[in-house]
Amino acid sequence: MTTTRGIALYIGALLGPGLLVLPGLAAAEAGPASILAWAGLLLLSGLVAVVFARFGTTLRSAAGVADYVRAGLGDRAGRAAGWCFLVGIIAGAPIVCTMGAGYLTTSHPRQALAAGVMLALLIALSRRGLRASTAVQLGLVAVLLLVLVLAVGGALPTSHAANFRPFAPHGWSSIGSAAAVLMLSFFGWEAVAPLTNQFTDPRRQLPRVIGVAFAVTAAIYLALAAVTVAALGPSAGTEVPMTALLTFSIGPAAPIVAAATAVLLTLGTVNAYLAGGAALARTVNGPSPTTARWFPVSLLVSGAVILGLIGFGVLPVATAVTIPVSFILVVYIGCMLSAARTMPGRTRPIAVVAAVANLLILGYAGSTALPAIMVAGIAALRSPRGRAVDKLLATPVERPAADQLEVEVARAAENGAGPGAPGDDGKDRDLHPVDEAGGHQRPVERQTGLRA
Repeated sequence: MTTTRGIALYIGALLGPGLLVLPGLAAAEAGPASILAWAGLLLLSGLVAVVFARFGTTLRSAAGVADYVRAGLGDRAGRAAGWCFLVGIIAGAPIVCTMGAGYLTTSHPRQALAAGVMLALLIALSRRGLRASTAVQLGLVAVLLLVLVLAVGGALPTSHAANFRPFAPHGWSSIGSAAAVLMLSFFGWEAVAPLTNQFTDPRRQLPRVIGVAFAVTAAIYLALAAVTVAALGPSAGTEVPMTALLTFSIGPAAPIVAAATAVLLTLGTVNAYLAGGAALARTVNGPSPTTARWFPVSLLVSGAVILGLIGFGVLPVATAVTIPVSFILVVYIGCMLSAARTMPGRTRPIAVVAAVANLLILGYAGSTALPAIMVAGIAALRSPRGRAVDKLLATPVERPAADQLEVEVARAAENGAGPGAPGDDGKDRDLHPVDEAGGHQRPVERQTGLRA
């Protein structure tokens, strides 16, 4: 894979339709001080990117985060990470649909109904095997970038510094609450970590890819956050900030353009969620007929509950966002702790800092973090014997012990990872789950990250 294509894929994994909604939700939580939440999360995102890049080059496993956690914390923790990631996708899909539907109507009941229609349509299409290609996904990201440029460029001349006063109208602690909401836009590094195997020279290409992708996303996020507050002022705390920003550049057509963009991006993104979730469900439940039934059924049940609560006004959208965020934060914490135990050199302290930061954000999610903690605890404590789903989730990774793994990682870092690297004899040394019965390797499908 070329460096240019790698940059495009990394940016595509980080950007999503949540950018059409989350700036307004963060401004409602913390006012102008929400820009500090954006800046802090960008710093954390850089630390997480370094850790996942090292995972991608040293533990080349297509199973992704579950194996990353298992490598340093054991089978039970890996099983918990796999289930949290899967449930995060199941809970996140209806919420992303709600974000897109918010641009169609301001009524919460109608918004929930429209989101339910989109979710049901996407589930039906995914059952028929319809899946957006990588080119389509990158095309959707290009559309998002175009809309963001129009919005920011048009609103910039009307921005006023006076709109940043008072800076923290809801108190400084509100920055943490805003960060818990915004975190949904900072997931994605874990999804592209396995792609490091496809670079011809990972040690040379990867720093460039991550550096450019981080710089581009940082510029977009900070510009959008600043202009949302500076141009909209007290009205920045809205669930449809993109409509207001586009009004400065395209006038009365703004609501139509914003709604069309939101629906298009939502359909494309959730389609990718469902395809990745179905693949992950097959890895944890095996290619049995029950997998084809329980995954879409769980999506429908999750959608009915979450959308019902939103439609009746019981669950605000900003609070609902923190539900899938909590599940993925638990996964991130596990990955960072695993890296702190197994990675050599500077990666270890970076992982420790990232783990602490993710834990703090999880704390700001409040009671919505309880489902994630419960799922992780049940998955970790439940005996791997008995059911097929537990047995497959508990399938051990063929790896050395934690102390020996550190030596292997250090050796890989010295010699370089990937085809053509010094010391590489062309043999595949990827770490794959193995079949307990026969000891042979079992192919695993790559998962798709959750981001919005």
